[in-house]
Amino acid sequence: MNDVYEKLLSCLKSVREKTDFVPEVALILGSGLGEYAEEIEVAATIDYKDIEGFPVSTVAGHKGRFIFGYVNKVPVVIMQGRVHYYEGYPMTDVVLPTRLMGLMGAKILFLTNASGGVNKEFKPGDFMLLKDHIATFVPSPLIGANIGELGTRFPDMSDIYRKELRAVIKEAAKEEGIELQEGVYLQLTGPAYESPAEVQMCRILGADAVGMSTACEAVAANHMGMKVCGISCITNMACGIIDQPLSHVEVQETADRVAPLFKKLITASITKLAGK
Repeated sequence: MNDVYEKLLSCLKSVREKTDFVPEVALILGSGLGEYAEEIEVAATIDYKDIEGFPVSTVAGHKGRFIFGYVNKVPVVIMQGRVHYYEGYPMTDVVLPTRLMGLMGAKILFLTNASGGVNKEFKPGDFMLLKDHIATFVPSPLIGANIGELGTRFPDMSDIYRKELRAVIKEAAKEEGIELQEGVYLQLTGPAYESPAEVQMCRILGADAVGMSTACEAVAANHMGMKVCGISCITNMACGIIDQPLSHVEVQETADRVAPLFKKLITASITKLAGK
């Protein structure tokens, strides 16, 4: 058996020893957005450290646990803290949680992140609906022997952030009176913030926002047939777009400021996504 798949099944067995909860939607919460998980109707909680072989996040502010429960009766599993490639894990470990949530039963992966605005029309605090991504600068999670139990060797990527799901989220945002940008997300490895020249490169390539996660998770989920959607919280303008140093403190502060709107948008979106 493929070693990556064997490890995945071992993690699933460990989870199933603790809960038999079957989610419909899997939600990954980005930096500064983790408190949302504690405001749902919680059915069960599992710390990552209690899952044998599971990678554990080392980033401050990422609590590192799965929360199972309901958002307006929709069964969800929420990652309260994700694992990043820059923490030193192999890419197969970075996407293991995404694959695991798919094996738990989740049909939809809802990705969120804190990102730097590259589009000069954006401002800190904006929400950007992901319509596409550029993942060329990080290793593909599909490199190596294909895991046939999950998906095909050469998956199609023409509609990775599903149009049908984006339409639902746009409708939810409109009903809630929340302004929603839309654009292309580019993932770099991190952990250093991008240089002005790198940000200029991102703009030339067509990116509207840049970050250190998300695209690799979308690739892994798409490979195994999950429907994918995502929202970036533009927590700062990328280096060189404005003339000031960047810091993780700024990211946290902006995420905290827009958290109430974020929670409304996520709740409304998940409610409408049920059954899609």
